[in-house]
Amino acid sequence: MTKVTMTVNGKTVSGEVEGRTLLSGFLREGLGLTGTHIGCDTSQCGACTVHVNGRAVKSCTVFALDVAGAEVKTIEGMANADGSLSVLQQAFQDCHGLQCGFCTPGMVMASAALLADNPTPSEAEVRHGLEGNLCRCTGYHNIVKAVLQASGQDITAIPA
Repeated sequence: MTKVTMTVNGKTVSGEVEGRTLLSGFLREGLGLTGTHIGCDTSQCGACTVHVNGRAVKSCTVFALDVAGAEVKTIEGMANADGSLSVLQQAFQDCHGLQCGFCTPGMVMASAALLADNPTPSEAEVRHGLEGNLCRCTGYHNIVKAVLQASGQDITAIPA
């Protein structure tokens, strides 16, 4: 076992991990941050997406030891300081960008990274930016609308 320390959602955390412990497992089992979902363990679905030093990563492909000292942000860290939903989270709710909710944390995290890189993406850019995240329920249309709304764009012209 090796001690690992990192900053998660603005707080310094430490824990003992085996060398093979994935970041997703450390977040869920070690820290109790179960908003990071594990869907496939093969980096195919994106449900485990978190930010590491501001970049979206699939946490099932990263060892916890490899992010020692890093800044990690999970879905639990996306809300506003007062606990209210962030603009992006509110847009997912307003646009019905979720159904069962399993993919939602990963979609929100991937969308936040996309908007950080491209604050006003086109519909095609949103679709391309979310290609690594799978949803079995929504057909993506309302997720795309949510990202566009969060970016401040008018979504009234997008068909329902």
